[in-house]
Amino acid sequence: QVQLVESGGGLVQAGGSLRLSCAASGRTFSSYVMGWVRQAPGKERGCVVAISWIGGRTYYADSVKGRFTISRDNAKNTVYLQMKSLKPEDTAVYYCAAGRISSFPSSSATRLRAYDYWGQGTQVTVSS
Repeated sequence: QVQLVESGGGLVQAGGSLRLSCAASGRTFSSYVMGWVRQAPGKERGCVVAISWIGGRTYYADSVKGRFTISRDNAKNTVYLQMKSLKPEDTAVYYCAAGRISSFPSSSATRLRAYDYWGQGTQVTVSS
């Protein structure tokens, strides 16, 4: 069992930055692929970034490439999402997710059903 707790969301102006953190419980953090999934109002959830078990490989959706950076610290059981040059369309609830995914990067790692554990979400609002 893994529990995930996100923090760092808030209100920021367009062009600004935010850093999200996700702290995980348990001893097997490094065995999980970690992802950040967001859900904007009226839209479906979608995976925007993900990182492999020890952080050597990453995935970025086209919409966030060059602006978002995912990283992880397995010693601290924490995954981070640094967001820069934020746009109003980045406004969403951001969820941290952990998945026992055997292959990364892979198309399966971007699918929500690949993730076994989810945080409660943190709101990010970008004003224009």
